[in-house]
Amino acid sequence: MIGYFCGCLLTAELTARRACGKSAFLIGTGNPGTANIMRLFGPKWAALTLLGDIGKTFFACLLCRYLLFPGLGGLAVLYAGVGACLGHGFPFWHRFRGGRSVAVTSAYIFVFSPLWGLTASVAGLFIVFASRFLAIGALAIPSLFLIPTFLLYGKEAGFVMLAGTAATFALHRDSIARMLRGEEDRLPPFTAVLAKLTRRGKA
Repeated sequence: MIGYFCGCLLTAELTARRACGKSAFLIGTGNPGTANIMRLFGPKWAALTLLGDIGKTFFACLLCRYLLFPGLGGLAVLYAGVGACLGHGFPFWHRFRGGRSVAVTSAYIFVFSPLWGLTASVAGLFIVFASRFLAIGALAIPSLFLIPTFLLYGKEAGFVMLAGTAATFALHRDSIARMLRGEEDRLPPFTAVLAKLTRRGKA
């Protein structure tokens, strides 16, 4: 529950209202996440959104791990992280419609296991560049992290992470359906994105 209520704070909603005075749900793709903010307002606002989502996840995980439930050890991080993922994706204050929880997922798996969490997140990023589908990379991150979780941290940790992975798939169900129909838009090539950001930075 602590993770869930922390996750319900959607940083993109705050940055969108600050940047243009409108809800993140009413602009761009309507998704309250870093990618939408990046497309609309550029890297500065996207960075603020990303840092906010990472920060709220770190807060929930570390609070549960070291202050509230130290007896659970690392499991407290996973439980709080999955809760934050659900809060971000299904906030009670917006009819349980929220973001995709990609940054939240990367944050909590990193807190739980810095080496394997970073490895899975970097691998997911490369998969995005290779496939040019954000959803494929987002789905790959928790899926790849499942393997070391089951092998190194035990069954309970593995099944908690399995629940987190299932949540990620549920949050991307519309993108999955569009990809299966061949209707999902691809990202522009990485070089084109880099050139666009460079031009925007000079401007």
